[in-house]
Amino acid sequence: MHCKMTIKDVSAATMYDVLHDGQYRKEWDSNMMESYDIARLSANADVGYYSWRCPIIKGRDVVTLRSWQVKDDEYVIVNFSVKHPKHPPCSNFVRAVSILTGYLIKSTGPSSCTFIYLSQADPKGSIPKVVVNTATQILAPKVMKGVHQAAVKYSAWKQAHSPHQKPWLYPEQNTLPVMDPAELSIQRADSLENVDEVTQEDGQENEDSS
Repeated sequence: MHCKMTIKDVSAATMYDVLHDGQYRKEWDSNMMESYDIARLSANADVGYYSWRCPIIKGRDVVTLRSWQVKDDEYVIVNFSVKHPKHPPCSNFVRAVSILTGYLIKSTGPSSCTFIYLSQADPKGSIPKVVVNTATQILAPKVMKGVHQAAVKYSAWKQAHSPHQKPWLYPEQNTLPVMDPAELSIQRADSLENVDEVTQEDGQENEDSS
């Protein structure tokens, strides 16, 4: 899945900051249930956890290795799922898989940019592929619009919340524990259970509440 957005009122640098800033994400990502960085692998790579709610079906979570790079007027963030020895799948969520997810932001002016989002993921569970593909085509543009709307408000928010704290730009600010990448392995989709565990009781509760 590939989406592109032309943004005329936010700089590439601000878009990049919004995608990185975990504290600010709590302000605008209404689907997020929990998100935190686990460890750093290098000056421009870390491993983190993210979980989100899904309507009707069980929530999803991922553990991903993320890396980033800034070169001239281009900003890149990519991630893919990994297995972490201390963060295995749990019963509260279905462990999804990011095969490859990435953002490319290209500056087109002082307050404008091109925002490109690429995602190849498997939500696992019992969702039919046709439903996954259809939902992705609808949700991906909404996600991009949400990031854009958050970016419009970011500068004002950041001024009141540690304005100079940006470890994604200044590695010396990063206080995460260091982890050896050899402790991680790539999370393959076919190694996870394909079960959503939506019970009849869950369905009945949804019917009763409607």
